[in-house]
This record gives sequence, structure tokens and C-alpha cells, in this order.
Amino acid sequence: MAPKHRYANLDSIDTNKTIKDMFRWQKERKNNKKDLSILIDQAPEKEIERLTTNRSAASITWIGHSTFLIQMNGLNMITDPVWAKRMAFQNRLTEPGIPLSDLPPIDIVFISHGHYDHLDFPTIRCIKGNPTYFVPVGLGRSFKLRGYKKVIESDWYDSFVYDELIFSFVPAQHWTKRTLTDTNTSRWGGWIIESEQHSIYFVGDTGYFRGFQEIAEKFTIQTVLMPIGAYEPEWFMKESHLNPEDAIKAFVELNGTTFIPMHYGTYHLADDTGPESIARLDAEWDRLALAQSSLKKLLIGETLWLA
Repeated sequence: MAPKHRYANLDSIDTNKTIKDMFRWQKERKNNKKDLSILIDQAPEKEIERLTTNRSAASITWIGHSTFLIQMNGLNMITDPVWAKRMAFQNRLTEPGIPLSDLPPIDIVFISHGHYDHLDFPTIRCIKGNPTYFVPVGLGRSFKLRGYKKVIESDWYDSFVYDELIFSFVPAQHWTKRTLTDTNTSRWGGWIIESEQHSIYFVGDTGYFRGFQEIAEKFTIQTVLMPIGAYEPEWFMKESHLNPEDAIKAFVELNGTTFIPMHYGTYHLADDTGPESIARLDAEWDRLALAQSSLKKLLIGETLWLA
């Protein structure tokens, strides 16, 4: 049997950690208990009925973690759909912003990579509609074995025209693993969705890397869905996850117009908490004197309507 192809990061940046590193982290975690009772707020009013019937306006709704409902050109699209109540040994900290059963029929599903907090097949089985799945190269087989036929695999900088939209898969600095033997046998990355009026960059999961400058040279970015959580301890997480300060640095390099934070406050994947992530984000935003109108901290289930 031929050896499995293993994908790598730009500049061959290594995200592997040793057993010794894991034991060091777990020892630190025992001595560093965090208060998980302070949660990210739910939106007081949710526009489920309007979202269900919307076929014209562009919108972005945060479901939680890296899951967004995006509506453009009459299409319902969703990123990394995960409604799971647990992740590993941890309960979900917040309810999803919209119940899975209340979603409109989905046309497009974007997957950034194969980690369980970004790809949850029990959730996918319950999605309404008959969506096309845009997935990283190497993940298509996992979908097709489960009976999904409308699956398009993508490598970095592959682009697709779909109903007057352009979807492009772009690099990230990360890794992936679902079983004991499939480490990095599929790609990881982010998705850029472009229409004549709007461009949305769903960054996926990443550490800070020079790819942001490269992406800025190739695309005009308006709205950036940017991860800011799961960064502590930083000696362990730095290569794979952005801290809030590096997330802002990346946003500035992208020349984006709107920053929407994600990947915080839903699952306790690392040693930071949602409120800590937001506090550091706000402090760095103020330190750099960036426009407050460009920072859109969505509540769980809140919708941003794009003018």
C-alpha cells in the first residue's frame, strides 16, 4: 500500500507537540483553574423568521465557535457546522445561536479542516436541504463514504464559480487529525466568498503566518471572520491558534474593513476563556486606535446585515 500523502504548512512550520509537551500543559492546567461560569451572551432578539425567508439581502449570523450562517445572492451557506453538545470531555458552554432545526435549507457547506470542532458529521446529517460540500483536498473520501455525492475537494488557491459567486480556498497555518493514523492527510485552510457587492473571508483555524500578507496581495477583503481563542498556553498553541493581538495584526495586514471575532467562548479547548479573549481583543484594538465601527463583536445568534 502506498504511503498516505501528508500535507504541510507554508515554510514547513511544524505544529507537532511531544508527549512531554502534553504532560507539561496538563500539569500547568491543574494549577490554573479558570472560571467558566462567565459566558458569551446570546442575542436578546434573533431574526430566525427573517433569515428563513430572506432571498435577497446579504447577512452573517454567528451560531457559535466557527459556525456562521452566511446569506448572499439568495444562497444559504454555512461554515464548519458544529452543533455538538460536547467536545472531547467538555460540555458546550453556550447553546447554538439558532437551533439546527430552525435553519433554512442550506445550499453550500464550507469545511476549513477535519478537526472535530470544525467537522461534525452528526450535525451534517441533520442539515436541511441538499447542499454542496466544499472541503479541503483529502477530506472528500470521508464524505463520500457516508453517502454525500455533491462534494468538491479544494487545494490552496483553488477557486470555483457558483451561481455568480466565487469561492476560493486559501492557506492557513494549522494541522488536522481525526484518527490515530490520518494526521495531516487532508488540507486545512480558509474560504473567501466573493460577490459583486461583498467579500467575506472565513479564516478557519490558524496561527499567525506570512500567508495573510500573501492573501492580501491576491484578494480584496471586506469582512473577516477571524479566530481569537484557544491560544493558551501560548508556548503550546502559538503555531496553531491566533491570540487576539496576532488576530488584529493579521486583520490589519489583510486591509479588511470589518473584523468579526470567532472561535472563542463556545468550547473550552484550551486554557483561555471567552471573556479573556474579548478583553485582550478590546485592549489591543484601543491601543492601536483602530476604528470602533470596524469591530463587530456579534452575540451568539446575532445577525449582521451587510449594506
